[in-house]
This record gives sequence, structure tokens and C-alpha cells, in this order.
Amino acid sequence: MKKLKIAVLGITGSIGDSTCQVIRANKDRFQIVFASTHQSFSKIIQLQAEFNIPHLVVTGDLPFANKDDYGCQIYSGETSLLEMLKSLDYDIVINAISGSAGLKSTIIVLERGKKLALANKESLVMAGHLIQKYSLDNPILPIDSEHSAIFQALGNHSRDEVAELIITASGGAFRDRKLDTFHTITLEDTLKHPTWNMGAKVTIDSATMMNKGLEVIEAHWLFNMPFNKIKAIIHPQSIIHSLVKFQDGSLIAQMSTPSMQLPILYALTHPQHIPFNNLETDLLKIPALTFSEIDPKRYPLFYLALEVGEEGGIMPTIMNSANEACIWLFSKKLIKFRDFYSIISETLLAYKQITKPSLDEITNTNERVFNEIIKKYGHSFH
Repeated sequence: MKKLKIAVLGITGSIGDSTCQVIRANKDRFQIVFASTHQSFSKIIQLQAEFNIPHLVVTGDLPFANKDDYGCQIYSGETSLLEMLKSLDYDIVINAISGSAGLKSTIIVLERGKKLALANKESLVMAGHLIQKYSLDNPILPIDSEHSAIFQALGNHSRDEVAELIITASGGAFRDRKLDTFHTITLEDTLKHPTWNMGAKVTIDSATMMNKGLEVIEAHWLFNMPFNKIKAIIHPQSIIHSLVKFQDGSLIAQMSTPSMQLPILYALTHPQHIPFNNLETDLLKIPALTFSEIDPKRYPLFYLALEVGEEGGIMPTIMNSANEACIWLFSKKLIKFRDFYSIISETLLAYKQITKPSLDEITNTNERVFNEIIKKYGHSFH
């Protein structure tokens, strides 16, 4: 069997960890030929030794002078990452880079006509109108569990048959917390996700529910579905990963024990479901499944994201950049959890709309907004 040659961008993050678990269980099928990390050098070197990865890129600062002592080719900087994506031989790229930093990689992979397994939702949030033209002939394979579920449930059904896409949300760390205690929320509280083991950014986004707003925008572009046909609901058990409601009223859901391994595996083996023993879902052991509406008082950022997604243009980029800046500030304990909404909404009002921004306009605006917020709020003002 010829092995699938995989490039894993962000291999040292939580999606990278799950990808490595999938590959360990299928060494006869998959081979990592290229991997990147931002700054987890020791971890990527360990993975290089385990998987014999011939090419590595560290986009942050390299902690050594000699790159010839590790038995592989090591490159540094984002420019090197993009050049490798343009030139290396691979079959599929898993883009698990965190945040807006993953956008340029997404564009390059699609420009080459290569398969893209996408975990970087920000690519579509910021530049869905640019990416859509590439994905018409080369569909993106979604890795977010919600979008993988929709992708599988849709199958070959015509979009005209669909009444609604229903994205499920765990509710994050504060789904049961009393609203009158939100002013006391700490960083440590926020990073305690009740269901998933994810990186800090996604965990914080889950607590504010910004992640679900971003996922609605992502679904809009991935599945060419209008916003009024996409909704999200709270499902604390995270067993149903999303549903498709058809015009006849029937619902098709994808269910499993919460794990990123299954959507990653399906992206790598699509359109097949292959044998996999890493995960078992026993219907007799799962908890009762419950659902509820998303409370606008508890999750105002979700509803703000819906408004911004419908407005489109440059506004999703501004919102996403402001959110990333807030996460950076919150992680440094320079702002409070309650400050996210006011900072992001005020930032949106401060910028003019660009209806069809170019890639340069998107990347320049993204950098400008982030830097201006850090400069403005980069000190404790409480």
C-alpha cells in the first residue's frame, strides 16, 4: 500500500497530538513528510525522531545555532513555511495552526490544488470569499468536529434538500456559572473546559462562545449555506457533533465519544471510513443527551459574531483580530473576561467596511487591529 504523504502544520498543538495518535494507529497508511511548530522545539524534535520526519519548520525563534545536528532539514520563520508548502511533495496538508496565522498557508495549499484538511477556522472567517473560488473544484476537508459531522451528514445530498444546519456547542467552562459571578472569572477558571482537551485559544473561545460564532461563519463558506439556515445549540455532553435537518423534517446526526481523532481520520481517508480501534462509543454508557438555546446574556459574543458574519467584508477580520488581541491580553492577565465584548464591539465601530477585501487588505488589517489593541490595552487598567 502506498502511504499517504502528510504535512502537519501545528503538529505540537492539540490537533497535532490527535493527528499523531491517528498516524501511530495507521503507520502502514500514513507518513508525515513535513511538520511545523511555532515554538515547541523540543516536542517537534521528539516527534521527528518518532516519525522520521524529513522536513521541519519552526516559525518562532530557533533556540540553537546549528541546525545540522538533528537528522533532518530544519528551517525557521513563516517565509520558510510558505516556501516549503509551495515546493515540497505531499498529498494532503493538515492546517492546525492557531488563529489568523494559518490563513496564508491555507491559500497556498489550495492554489497548488492539494488536498487541505482544515482545522484553522480563522482562514474561512477572514477570507471565505477568496477561498471559496479555490474550493469549488477542490473541496476542503473539515477537521473541526462540528463541520466534519455536517460534511458526513450531508453526504451527496443536494443543498436544496437542506432546511437547516445545526451546530452543537458544549457551552464551555461557564455554561452553569451564575451570571452575577462573571466579574470574578479568572484565567485559570476559563481554561478548565468541561469536555474537551484543547489549546488555550480554543478553550477561551469556547468559554466566550466566540468559537461557535466563528464556526457558523465557517459553515457558511464551507457548505455554501445562508446564515438564516445555520443555527447553534448547547449540547453539554458533546456526543452529537452536529446535525443536518432536511426539508422533510428528518435529522441526520454524527455521534461519537468526544475526540478529535475521528474527524482527523475521516479527513485523511475520505470518502472511506476505515477500521479504527482508538475510540469506542458505547450507546449503553453515554449520558442522557440534552439541548438548550444559547443565552445572549451569557454569550453575547456569539450573537455579535453572527451579526458580523452576515455583514461580511473586512468586518470578520476585524472581529477575529480584536478577539485574538483580547485573548493575548487576558492570557497576560491585563484585561478581565468581561472586557472581551466591549473591546471587540468598540473596535468594530472604529473601522470602515471594505466589502471585498484583498488578501493584502485582510492581512494588513489583521495586523493593524491586533497591534492597536495591544498598544491601547497592554497595561492593567482595572
